[in-house]
Amino acid sequence: MIELLHQAGVERIYGLVGDSLNPLADAIRRDGRIRWVHVHNEEAAALAAAAEAQLTGRLAVCAGSCGPGNTHLVQGLFDAHRTGAPVLAIASHIPSSQIGTGYFQETHPEQLFTECSGFCELVSRPLQMPRLQRIAMQTALARPGVSVLVLPGDVSAEPAAHATGFSDLVAPSGTVVPADEQVDELARLVDAASSVTLFVGAGIAGARDEVLALARAVQAPIGHSLGGKEWIQYDNPYDVGMSGLLGYGACYDATHEADLLILIGTDFPYDDFLPQARTVQIDADAAHLGRRTVLDLGVHGDTRSTLAALLPRITTKTDRGFLNRMLRRHAEALEKVVGAYTQRVENMRPIHPEHVADVLDDEMDGDAIATVDTGMCNVWAARYLTPNGRRRIIGSYRHGTMANALPHAIGASCAFPGRQVVSLSGDGGLTMLLGELLTAVEQQLPLTVVAFNNGSLGMIRLEMMVAGYPSFQTDHGPSDLAGIARAAGAHAVAVNDPAHVRSALRAALDHDGPSVVDVRTDPNALSVPPHITATQVRGFALAATRTVLDGGVGKMIELARSNLRALPRP
Repeated sequence: MIELLHQAGVERIYGLVGDSLNPLADAIRRDGRIRWVHVHNEEAAALAAAAEAQLTGRLAVCAGSCGPGNTHLVQGLFDAHRTGAPVLAIASHIPSSQIGTGYFQETHPEQLFTECSGFCELVSRPLQMPRLQRIAMQTALARPGVSVLVLPGDVSAEPAAHATGFSDLVAPSGTVVPADEQVDELARLVDAASSVTLFVGAGIAGARDEVLALARAVQAPIGHSLGGKEWIQYDNPYDVGMSGLLGYGACYDATHEADLLILIGTDFPYDDFLPQARTVQIDADAAHLGRRTVLDLGVHGDTRSTLAALLPRITTKTDRGFLNRMLRRHAEALEKVVGAYTQRVENMRPIHPEHVADVLDDEMDGDAIATVDTGMCNVWAARYLTPNGRRRIIGSYRHGTMANALPHAIGASCAFPGRQVVSLSGDGGLTMLLGELLTAVEQQLPLTVVAFNNGSLGMIRLEMMVAGYPSFQTDHGPSDLAGIARAAGAHAVAVNDPAHVRSALRAALDHDGPSVVDVRTDPNALSVPPHITATQVRGFALAATRTVLDGGVGKMIELARSNLRALPRP
C-alpha cells in the first residue's frame, strides 16, 4: 500500500494511529518516505487532506481507525467530495472474522461512506490488492472526489499476494470540446440578445482571458459566485459583484435585467437568485446543466474550448448602454455602504469585523493562502480579501461545515511550507476543533489564525432574524482564545482596541510558527444579501435591534470607481 501511495506522489497521510490502523502505521514507520501528520480529530485529518488536494490538484490521503475513528472522517470527506478534491480515505475496520457479529466498535464503512465518495470498497482479501487501491486512487483523481478503501486490520497485516508493480495514474488534463451545433446555437442566441450578462464560477479557472474577451465582445457585465471570486474579480473592467446569500453590488440586477444570461463554469445552488428564464449554461460536467434553472440552451464543454469556439462566430456588439448602467448601479450600491466601515473605525468599539478583514487584506502576502470558516467569516472574506491571480481563498463553500478553516490551513501549510497561510476563523468554528491548535504547534506550522471572536454564532443569528425569530442560544460571550492558544504553545495576542489590529496582525504574520490573533469583534455587525424578499425584510425588522445592512465592500469600491472613470459621460 505504501509503495502505491509513493508512486502516486503522496508525501503525507493525515490521521490518528492506533488499533486496526497499526499495521499500516508501522509500514509507514519502516518505509520512511511518507510523513504521518498526527491530528487530534479525524475530522481535521479529512479537512486537511481536502485542502491539500484542492490546492495542489494531487491525491491527498487521510486515515481513521475502526468504528469511531473513521466515522470522524465523514464531515471532511463530504467537504472534499463536494468540492471535487481528490482524496483517498483509508477507513480501517474491525477484524474480518468479526464483521457482522456486533463486535466492539463495529460499523459498516462500505455503507457509511457511499454518499460522500465516488468509490467505496471493502478489501476483504490480499488478492484484491494492489488492483483495488489503484482503482480507488484513479477514481479519486479522475472524477475528481473522494475514494474510500475499507481495510480490516487483520487483512492489512497479511503479506501481499501480488507484486506491487507500477502503473501510472492519470489526472484529468483533457478538454471537453462542445459540439459544433451547440456552439452555433449559442452564437445565434448571443447575437439575437440586446443585452448579455455573464455569471461565472470556479469552472472558469484557467480561462479568465477567454471570459474577459467574451465580455468585451458583447459588452457584458460579469457577476460571480463565491467560488468564482478568486479567478475573475481582480482587474476586471466588467465586474458587477457577487450574487447569492453573501452577495453585493449590482450582480443580482445584471442577471435579472439582461436579455440573455450566460452561466459559465458554475453550479450556483441558490435558484432564488437566478431569473429562471432567458438563460444558457456552459459546463464541463453535463450533469450540472439545467439543474438550477430552466435553460434555453445547455452547452457541454469546458470554458476555454467553448469560448474559443464561440468568439469567432459572434458579431461584436458596440452598444454599451446596459453595461454602463450596471457599472454605475454597482458603484452606487458600493458607495452607499462603504462609508460605515471606512470612517473612524479605528475608534469604534467593539471592533468592527470588517475593519479586521480590511487590514488583514493589506498585510497578507500577495501569494498568501486564506482559509475561511463557514458563517460570517465567509462574508468578510468575500467582501474584503482581494484576489490578484496568485492568492488562494478556499472554504467549505459547497458543504458549508463549521470548523473547516483551521484544518484547511493545516493541510495548506503542510503542502506549501514556504507560503503564508492564514485561517479566518469564527469563534464558533474554532472552538469546535480547538485541539487542532495543538496540531499546528506540534507540527510547527507557520500559519496564522485570525479569530473573529464575537461570542456569537453570527450567521445562525442572522438566519433567525431574517426569518422573524428572536435570536436564541446563539450568544454565549467571547472566550479567551488567546489564552488557550498560549497555553497550547502558540504565539497569541488578544485585541480589544481597533488601533492595535494592524500591529497585532503584522506580528502574527511575521512569527515563525503558529500564531493566533484573538480579535474581540462586534456581534451586531451582521450582513444581509443585496436582494431579499419583502417577507424576509418584515421578519428582519421584527427581530433586529442594531443590525447593519448590506455590509462593507473593502477595496472593491476602488475597482468600481476605476471602472466608472473609464465610462464616457452621458
